[in-house]
Amino acid sequence: MAPEILVSEVGPRDGLQSIKNILPTDVKKAWIAAEAAAGVREIEVGSFVPAKLLPQLADTAEIVAFAKTIPGLTVAVLVPNLRGAEAAIAAGADKLTLPLSVSETHSLANLRRTHEQVIDEARAIAKLVAAQPEDRRPHFEGSLSTVFGCTLEGAIPLAQILRLAEALMTAGCDEVGLSDTTGYADPKAVKDMVRAVRGAVGDAALTGIHLHNTRGLGLANVLAGLDMGLTTVDASLGGIGGCPFAPGASGNIVTEDLVFMLQAMGLKTGIDLPRLLEVRKIIAGALPDEPLYGFTPDAGLPLGFVPEIQTRSMEAAA
Repeated sequence: MAPEILVSEVGPRDGLQSIKNILPTDVKKAWIAAEAAAGVREIEVGSFVPAKLLPQLADTAEIVAFAKTIPGLTVAVLVPNLRGAEAAIAAGADKLTLPLSVSETHSLANLRRTHEQVIDEARAIAKLVAAQPEDRRPHFEGSLSTVFGCTLEGAIPLAQILRLAEALMTAGCDEVGLSDTTGYADPKAVKDMVRAVRGAVGDAALTGIHLHNTRGLGLANVLAGLDMGLTTVDASLGGIGGCPFAPGASGNIVTEDLVFMLQAMGLKTGIDLPRLLEVRKIIAGALPDEPLYGFTPDAGLPLGFVPEIQTRSMEAAA
């Protein structure tokens, strides 16, 4: 298990795309700025998709431009195709994620593209990325979504998953990620999938995972991924979000609970947990009718618990 874990906040994209209310642009900026100030180093701030499909994310270019003014923050976005990648690069995004559902039925519902069409898009995006000046070249991830099962197709053959993982890397992705889009994963499945995909593309090509808490196994699945050496975990503030194209797949893991668990285990995140808990108030105030989840925000920190930032301050003083 790596001593330091990157917590990637996906609420401004995956969280907001799944709710009906449109969060005002200035509130999104306040949310992102507050999380960055709390020490969150990577935030997926939006998605470059047509506004008519996801009006909640119509301001993504403006949000990227704002987030780029925050020192030390990796500004990530989701792109569904080459056109989205062109807009993301023009806006200055640091990381692009192209979702490839290993379920072709889900791929057609989500992106309206077959597997081979998505691979073609990946190839074109990789070429575009390579053409950028080296200091402005974004990191390019191909995300294997519905990798633990699909609400439309059920279990996906492992051979198909591995073929698509290899195809993404051959197309020019810097890495692949695993996404439990439907909330079907369990700890054993996570370990088996990490082992299998790494066997196909190499350890360095798989470092992160995106998990849902649909059946209450989110944090258990995180631990399974960490045991396998993964170093990046996606989470959403307040657990908002899911996938609008996978029925019943609601429930991202809660950023606040994830950070508490990691810090309680002595792992480093770089995040000031008390400040992170305060960020929740921004969302609660702006989306009063939207349920927010998480045990740590409700229960508070245990008596005697010393958050990571305070621990580092004490070590420095000593």
